[in-house]
Amino acid sequence: HVQLVESGGGSVQVGGSLRLSCGASGNTASVTYMGWFRQAPGKEREGVAAMYNRLVLKSYHSDSVKDRFTISLDNDKNTLYLQMLSLKPEDTAMYYCAARSLPGVVPPLAESSYNIWGQGTQVTVS
Repeated sequence: HVQLVESGGGSVQVGGSLRLSCGASGNTASVTYMGWFRQAPGKEREGVAAMYNRLVLKSYHSDSVKDRFTISLDNDKNTLYLQMLSLKPEDTAMYYCAARSLPGVVPPLAESSYNIWGQGTQVTVS
């Protein structure tokens, strides 16, 4: 069983930056994918960035955040990060950390690929 706890959200001005953190605990050796998703009011949850394989650390970013957001993983700390630069008002959303502890190769930015979710951290850009 894996637990995820996000932190680092807050309010920031347009053009500012934030770094989100997601601490993982429990049976983290079972995790194959980890990712960040976001959901704005009235919109569907969107895959933002993901990493596959804790050893290979292959990363994926959605087109909407490419070149602005960077996902990274510190294996020693079991912590996933999302560095967000040049923030825009449209980045305002609840950001969720997710993990997959099931076998198989899946679309890394698809919500259905993940079976473990954190409680979310709010990011507001104005």
